[in-house]
Amino acid sequence: MYLTSKTRIADYEARGWWQGRSVDALFQQVGLTGGDELALCDPLNREALDGRPAERLSWAALHDRVERVAGSLLGAGLAKDDVVVAQLPNTVDAVALVLACARLGVIISPVVMQYRAHELGHIVGKTRPKAFVTVERFGGHDHAAMAAALGVRVLLAHELAAGDPAPVVDYVMAHPTEGGEVMTICWTSGTESAPKGVPRDHNHWILNAQVVAEAAGMADGDVILNPFPLVNIASIGGMMLPWLWLRGRMVLHHPFDLPLFLQQIAAERVTYTIAPPAVLTALLMQPAILAATDISSLRAIGSGSAPLSPFLIGGWRDKHGIEICNIFGSNEGCSLFCGPVDVPDPELRARYFVHTGQKGITGEVVHTRLVDAATEAEITAPGQVGELRLAGGNVFSGYWEDTELNARAFDDKGYFRTGDLFEIAGEGELARFYRFVGRSKEIIVRGGVNISPAEIDDLLVGAPDLLEAATVGIPDEVLGERVAVAVVPREGATPSIASLGAWLEGKGCAIFKRPERLVVVEKLPRNAMNKVVRDVLRAEVVKRMG
Repeated sequence: MYLTSKTRIADYEARGWWQGRSVDALFQQVGLTGGDELALCDPLNREALDGRPAERLSWAALHDRVERVAGSLLGAGLAKDDVVVAQLPNTVDAVALVLACARLGVIISPVVMQYRAHELGHIVGKTRPKAFVTVERFGGHDHAAMAAALGVRVLLAHELAAGDPAPVVDYVMAHPTEGGEVMTICWTSGTESAPKGVPRDHNHWILNAQVVAEAAGMADGDVILNPFPLVNIASIGGMMLPWLWLRGRMVLHHPFDLPLFLQQIAAERVTYTIAPPAVLTALLMQPAILAATDISSLRAIGSGSAPLSPFLIGGWRDKHGIEICNIFGSNEGCSLFCGPVDVPDPELRARYFVHTGQKGITGEVVHTRLVDAATEAEITAPGQVGELRLAGGNVFSGYWEDTELNARAFDDKGYFRTGDLFEIAGEGELARFYRFVGRSKEIIVRGGVNISPAEIDDLLVGAPDLLEAATVGIPDEVLGERVAVAVVPREGATPSIASLGAWLEGKGCAIFKRPERLVVVEKLPRNAMNKVVRDVLRAEVVKRMG
């Protein structure tokens, strides 16, 4: 049993943050009372994903499905505190498996469909799972055979739905799950060479649901379109748990396909979803696409993983009446928000994150400090870049079975070292905001001066010649590094250093920050969470530069 420290639990319970119950308790509350109300919808293209027909389940039908999957897991010999690795597309089967594991006290470790034997071998070695749940084939790849070759027992997700539910209630009564026990182990790459396991307990997830629902302006009964697989905090904490907390309807989507995504918004009358900044910006710049789709049901969209822009937030609000919430998160528990309730101004909401004076539970739960990484001195005034440190009820307790890494992960005050660089945005009203500068490993050092690639990316949004762009540093014998930009041009456009320089000049960007090298690419390299992989991009740019 992997419990969060008793002292920590007692402290959080005393503050009313944690309720000491499991995710299954929350699901039982909703699943047993929701009846015939529609709860969960498969992607419209489900059959193309794994050969299974798309399903639409009521709360009653979902509750029955979860009991049957739990029965199958018990029948396969799994027990409380065992680990299951799951590699599944974003379907009803994945949701049912997560909930069934939560019901039994089985720890689920979900992984992205893109992982292959290299990454999976590391994860299997770390977690020693009793089973690996997957599909036979996906995207032409034999996932079942790949998993079997790792020496673990393979269970096919669709077959679990035929289990016997009879023994489940008695088993759960005899093996209750506490809120502080680990429910999931998600995986994050960060700066280490191998994925790191991030355990989160039931209380973490329930608290995270409340924080996200409040900060993003979600509402009871929301119809939530979830385009991300259930593998990380964005999908589990940002979509699935709020869906349970608010007793809404969750519509699944996979892989991201813009026409299908818009079709689902119109057909399901979606009220809340999440989408990457690049997608939201592209839609604003191609209004004919939105004009052909009924998006009138949408009230709010969460976005993040890359800097937003005032153009994006203001455009969606002014043209479509839809508010964008700026979200900065991580599997470890980083939760910084800038939403329409706290920050109605698009300029402020795009560029900054509230760190003090935030309304509601978010301000009570999330604790941050900025620290000079070299001296450990706390930064309390604007103009100095520091590492963001985090503590609070939604921050994880340490990486899975990695004592050495955990010794470096937290400072002497118990705050998690994020590796993310921020600064206090300014004096007066701006003092309550942080401005994101970049990852500590991504900062470009040109002639001894630090340049944030994220800042340049942000300024390039909306440039008329570009669909998207990302900035990296490339080696230089004189200055150490120079600024380079990889661009995906708009059709028929020919961007140049001169044209981008003129655009950035118009934005008031300092000359030393402007790109000195330009490489045209067909697309930017992104990971499974749609974040630009700057190490890969940097290598490609350097290669192209010769």
